[in-house]
Amino acid sequence: MPTTKQRRETARRRLERQIQRRQEAAAARKRRNLVMAAGLGVVVVIAAVVLVVTQVGGNDPTSAAAPTPTPSASTAAAKGDCTYAKDGTATKNVGQPPNAKVPTSGTVTVDVATTRGNMTFSLDRAKAPCTVNSFLYLAGKKYYDNTPCHRLTTGANFGVLQCGDPGGTGSGGPGYKYADELDANGKYTKGVLAMANSGPDSNGSQFFVVYKNTQLDPNYTIFGTVTKGLDVVENVAKGGTQSGQDGKPKTPISLKTVTPAT
Repeated sequence: MPTTKQRRETARRRLERQIQRRQEAAAARKRRNLVMAAGLGVVVVIAAVVLVVTQVGGNDPTSAAAPTPTPSASTAAAKGDCTYAKDGTATKNVGQPPNAKVPTSGTVTVDVATTRGNMTFSLDRAKAPCTVNSFLYLAGKKYYDNTPCHRLTTGANFGVLQCGDPGGTGSGGPGYKYADELDANGKYTKGVLAMANSGPDSNGSQFFVVYKNTQLDPNYTIFGTVTKGLDVVENVAKGGTQSGQDGKPKTPISLKTVTPAT
């Protein structure tokens, strides 16, 4: 029969073996966990790379996820390749200009008779051929005749009179739109004519006359200048707006006729 001392020794060795097995098992679990974590990390990295490639299109120009760049609408417009796309319902329906290549040089004189006096516009085909083409089309169809100028601004650095909506609300248009023809260095100085818009490439019929140097980002197509009669707009501006520094002019003004010079 084993003695008490022998039993204690046997129990101690059994306990040591149990502790060792537990330590070995714990070490094995740790190794497995590290392997699993590493594998998961690789999966996460791969997934992230796939996401980035999917979103950005990769740096390889031959990648299927990176489509071949096409010329912007503005670039096409600058070359005189004009596209006019249907856009909502026309406030006054006169159709739309045909999609075509138009002249990209020279200027066109337009006589503008208003209820407050006469003005002369000089439209610059080299600067904005598709815009000039659209303006001349609308003028030729008498779209602008008897149209109110619905908006005046009188801020220290924001002085424009906006016209071109037959409905006089500021939300009307010709039922078509076309691309911007922007000049990154364009300045909205006194006498400039520019197109109003509701966002990129949303030009229609509304335009504005700058009657004093105005600070605007170059997001509005400049297509000409007022060469005579700017004082007509300046006199309207002196009357102020119906509310604040941006609203309907207190001195009403309408375009009576807009006629390209022959």
